[in-house]
Amino acid sequence: MGYRIVVVGATGNVGHEMLNILAERGFPVDEIAVLASRKSLGTEVSFGDKTLTTQDLDTFDFAGWDISLWAVGSDATKKYAPKAAKAGCVVIDNSSLYRYDPEIPLIVPEVNPDAIHDYKNKNIIANPNCSTAQMVVALKPLHDRAKIKRVVVSTYQSVSGAGKAGMDELWDQTKAIYNPTTDVEPKAFQKQIAFNVIPHIDVFMEDGSTKEEWKMVAETKKIVDPSIKVTATCVRVPVFVGHSEAVNIEFEDFLDEDEARDILREAPGIMVIDKREPGGYVSPIECVGDYATFISRIRQDSTIENGLNLWCVSDNLRKGAALNAVQIAELLGREVLKKG
Repeated sequence: MGYRIVVVGATGNVGHEMLNILAERGFPVDEIAVLASRKSLGTEVSFGDKTLTTQDLDTFDFAGWDISLWAVGSDATKKYAPKAAKAGCVVIDNSSLYRYDPEIPLIVPEVNPDAIHDYKNKNIIANPNCSTAQMVVALKPLHDRAKIKRVVVSTYQSVSGAGKAGMDELWDQTKAIYNPTTDVEPKAFQKQIAFNVIPHIDVFMEDGSTKEEWKMVAETKKIVDPSIKVTATCVRVPVFVGHSEAVNIEFEDFLDEDEARDILREAPGIMVIDKREPGGYVSPIECVGDYATFISRIRQDSTIENGLNLWCVSDNLRKGAALNAVQIAELLGREVLKKG
């Protein structure tokens, strides 16, 4: 006996990946519905070897459905997700709307699976920000061994984090550079993204940080440990898919790089590729389509006491969004609903 599943926002990048991953991982689905806004109503999407037609989110009845995976913006989620939750359909939300609500669990299954039981507070579970998700998978096993005091992270985030519009803009601007008769003004981003980097993701806040940077701070504290200090600089780079992060960690106790490497090799969801030779590390283009969070460049930081550096790469449409949501659904089914 399986589950009745709803994918909300099935025509977008993340919704598309949710359907792919549900099929790839053999999630026990008895019935599946795909929803979209009225402008995308009737669009066909693939689920394994099946073709599904999108239904209208505005009129859909969630009663009798078990789990819904949400890949729409905060405005639509705010309007419709409470209706689904009230109807008894557990909401797993990929937007930022519910991440900071103390009554709603924010979950990365490899890191804080026990929080799944708190879904009962509002019948809603939040999926973390893409840049946070991959980082905390790496931090948690190290924190369990040596306790992390402080993290300094710089991100190199792909344009797919800004949706299809971001990917299209990189493509169009790149073509325009080689065809000077055309000109593509920035719309999805604040400046030209082709052959450039932009140290600005989301809105600026009063302290000079961006909201993307604030998210990494707040979410790491909620998911791993509120005592960890985090400072982040988030940068958009001209890469289509795959987020990279340079992470500097300060521990309370000394942790040798070799032991850290062994710990990460044994940790769930992580693949260590760390050879001290040309090409002995993972770049974002190599992680596309993979489930793992890849860790490379593990080394001691001699400039601080008990310091370690590492390089962290993951497919942001997968672990940063769709995969994590499906893993939450698997955890919910395994630990709570127990139908599949």
